[in-house]
This record gives sequence, C-alpha cells and structure tokens, in this order.
Amino acid sequence: MSAPLILGTNSIKDVGYNVDNSLRFDRGSSDSLQRTPSGAGNRRTFTFSCWVKKGTNSAGEAMELFDSPTYSSNTNRDGLRFETANHLRFFINNAASGDFATNRLFRDLSAWYHIVLSVDTTQATASNRVKIYVNGVQETSFSTETQPSQNYDFQFNTTGIHSIGFFQQDGGELFSGYMSEVVFIDGTQLDATSFGEFDEDSGIWKPIDVSGLTFGTNGFYLDFEDSSALGNDVSGNNNDFTVNNLTSIDQTTDTCTNNFATLNSLCRTNGSFLNGNLELDQNGGDGQTINSTFGVSNGKWYWEAKILNFSTNSRAEIGISDGINGITGTSGQFWNTVNGIGYNAFPSNDYITQNGTNGSSLGNSTTVSGDIFIFALDLDNNYFYIGRNGTWFNSGDPTSGATGTGSLGTVNSGVTYFASTTANDTTSNSIHNNDWQFNFGNPVHSITSGNSDGNGYGNFEYSVPSGYYALN
Repeated sequence: MSAPLILGTNSIKDVGYNVDNSLRFDRGSSDSLQRTPSGAGNRRTFTFSCWVKKGTNSAGEAMELFDSPTYSSNTNRDGLRFETANHLRFFINNAASGDFATNRLFRDLSAWYHIVLSVDTTQATASNRVKIYVNGVQETSFSTETQPSQNYDFQFNTTGIHSIGFFQQDGGELFSGYMSEVVFIDGTQLDATSFGEFDEDSGIWKPIDVSGLTFGTNGFYLDFEDSSALGNDVSGNNNDFTVNNLTSIDQTTDTCTNNFATLNSLCRTNGSFLNGNLELDQNGGDGQTINSTFGVSNGKWYWEAKILNFSTNSRAEIGISDGINGITGTSGQFWNTVNGIGYNAFPSNDYITQNGTNGSSLGNSTTVSGDIFIFALDLDNNYFYIGRNGTWFNSGDPTSGATGTGSLGTVNSGVTYFASTTANDTTSNSIHNNDWQFNFGNPVHSITSGNSDGNGYGNFEYSVPSGYYALN
C-alpha cells in the first residue's frame, strides 16, 4: 500500500465550495448520533448522502454509517455500512427483503469517500429502486444484489430511532473515522450530482453546496459547524440529532475539501489507534513502525505530538522515515531506513539515531507526561528539527534555511513520512503507557493557545515557524 504525496506548499487552492468541518467518531468511546422522528416520512423514496474517511479496516467488526430502527425481534431493520471485509453494504429487513454488497473494497484510510444511497421502490424497473454511488460513479458490481419488491416500505422514515455511526441491534459495529456533509432527503430519489461534481481541472469528485435542496419532512443536513450542538440540523427543518459521547474536541477541520494527515493504521503495531487515528495507544511490543498517511518530497512542514503517561520503564521514539518499515508491514526501527531520523527519549537520557547509528546525548532528559514535542521538516534544504514545549533542541532554528542551524539530521532525497515506533513497554502492557496524541493540525487534546500556519490551516499549541505548513 502506498500513501499519497502532497504538494510542497499548499499552494493550489480550490476557489469553489469548501467544507469547513467534519465530526470525528471514535469506536472506543461509542460515539454516535441518534434521532427519533415525531412522525413518519416517505418510506419508499429517499436519499442519504455522506462524506467519510475511515479510521480502520478492522476485520473483526463492521462499521455502521446509517441505521434504521431495530425491533425486539431484531428484524425489519435496514442499514448502510462498511462490512468487516471492507465491502460497502446496504441490507434491507436484515437482508431478507433486499441486499447489496459491493465487490469493490474500500481500504484507503487516507482518502475521503462520498457515498450516496438513492432509493425509490415505486419504480417499475427493479434496477432503478436502489442505487449506490461512490465518488460520483454508480456502483454496478456486486457480490450480492437483491432489489426490494415494488412499493416496499423501509424502516427508514418510521418513528423509531435512527442512528448515524451506530448499529442498534447489539450496540456495536460503531463507525471509526470522520464524517462530513451528512444529508437525508425525504421523498426524493436523487443521484450523486445533487451533492457533488467532478473538478474540471483535476477530475476529482468534490462536494457542492447542498443547502438549496428540498429536504422533505424528515430530511436533515448536518454540517457539524456548531461545536456546542454537533447534531444541529441546518436544513431548516430543525431535525436535530442527539449527540452520544461526542464533544467539541471531536469537531475537526479535516474534511472532504481539506484532507489532513493522520496515522496509518495499516502499519503493523501491537497497539491501538484511537480518535480518528490521531492517538496511538501502545500496549506492548517493540520496534514496530507507524507512519503518517501522507508523505512529502519537498516543502516545509510542521506538526506536534503530545506524550501520555511517560513512565520510568519506557522510552519515546519519534521522528521521520522513508515509509518502508511501516508501509510494508515489516518490523524494525524507522531510523534504519534511508530517510530515517529518530529522537529517543529516556527518563534519564536522550539521543538522535540516524541510519542505524546512535548519536551523542542531547542533554534533554526531563521528558514527562503531557510534554508536547514540536517538529519542523525542511525538505527545501533537507534538514530536520525537533523541540519540546516550544523550545527547539540544539538551539535549532528552522527558519535558518541552507545554514541548518541546530538541525538534528540531514534528510536524503525521496519521500519522507512522519514516523513513530512502538517502544519498550515493560509495565505489564498497561493501557496508555508511553502513548502519543498527534497533531497534524486537528488536535485531539485541548489547545491553550491556538496557532495556524501561514495559510491559516491547523490548530497548534506552539507557533508555526515562518514558511512551514500543516500536513494537509
């Protein structure tokens, strides 16, 4: 699996419609949205649209996107989900009255997908009753394809509980990742062009303004722009959703028009990925590399990482890599690769390692839980800088250009990723021991100051050096 490259200076900007916010769902926190309509809507004709960025490809549990009411018999329920094998599936009446499972797999954790479920069972032609679109293109290849009968009544738009990101039948199969532009149209079957368009220059599918659509009685539009009311419906219907376990910190600017880097959970690790793949929960193991989803080959880049529960029995290992160890799934420290530079923090020592060689101690041996490490990667001059709590190690100056004042290593040409390694954890594999929360511009921890890059992107604790940018 190869991760995408991004442009050097965020210099290409779309002057069209931009999405400001998304909502970050964490399976471990049982995050979801729920609403019970006061009256039934059109149960035969409707459209559901959402943009999603997956957080995991877990084979152990499906991820629900939109779920209709479940009754005591656990029948008569409809749902749209990513299946455990990463197919997209829409099932009707627990698959007894209809079932659709794509042959195509959806495994890219760095990308946003646009999914449209378009339904009208009044259609005489069976193939027109349920249509599924992904990124503007109708899905036509299914491992299972069973259309519902004409004039079939769905459980969607009844007066039962409707859920986003949650499977009501057993309280599990929660969504993990990001959602934006979540729309439900009551009474109209629309295709993908009502929600997006292909960019005339790049050919990439992108969102359009949906505020002018006719939403119908139970229709809603969730834009997640109100951090104090994340379930707020802005369609004009006030069909608001109840928020379960989601807080203002889960409102992000990682959206389908401004995609930020996260950790790549396809990399091998003994730990767990939480909070939209921005928290690494290391519960044992050593020497397994985790990379960012984005790689860069030029430009200047800034990010931060907060260490949690740093213990006397652990070491922190963090830096940059060429992506080989993490992407290919092989174990080993990332600094052994061509572009590998690692910072090692022990309770009583620290040092830099590059290309498998340990350097001398930097003399910064006071790392404690809650420290925020800062990183500056200058690929125009091939230097790498690391600091802590706002101060650069080695009196580093990321703005020194070709001089490289205080840099901690020279980066070779090629693609470079942010990287971390699951390090020694000798305290009975306890949860949240030597763990990290990463901030590529969308933090999962509270920021007390608030700093953005020169283009206005990102929310960082410390000032972004002049000329450096967030990984988005």
